[in-house]
Amino acid sequence: QLQLVESGGGLVQPGGSLRLSCAASGVSLDYYAIGWFRQAPGNRREGVACISSNGGSTDYADDVKGRFTISRDNAKNTVYLQMNDLKPEDTSIYYCAANEFMESLNIFQYDYWGQGTQVTVSS
Repeated sequence: QLQLVESGGGLVQPGGSLRLSCAASGVSLDYYAIGWFRQAPGNRREGVACISSNGGSTDYADDVKGRFTISRDNAKNTVYLQMNDLKPEDTSIYYCAANEFMESLNIFQYDYWGQGTQVTVSS
């Protein structure tokens, strides 16, 4: 059974950076597309970034393009989300998720979810 654990969240000032990690256990991530999602209180969960199983294809939500970068290291069974130039509106719980088909920013395409990590952007 694939299990995902997010880490790397925290409190950062506007303009700062964080790198989130999504570590998998139980199964190799080699054949899974991975997505990063976020959910702020009172809001729907939304797609932030996604990456194909071999890392050759990525996609981003419009409001994070140019600031966030998704990458993966299959040897370490880990996917990363580098977040730069963070803004207060990026404050959310960030989740990673996996599916065996293709990368997508649609939450309904994913079968496996982590528990999330809190990111707070505030001065």
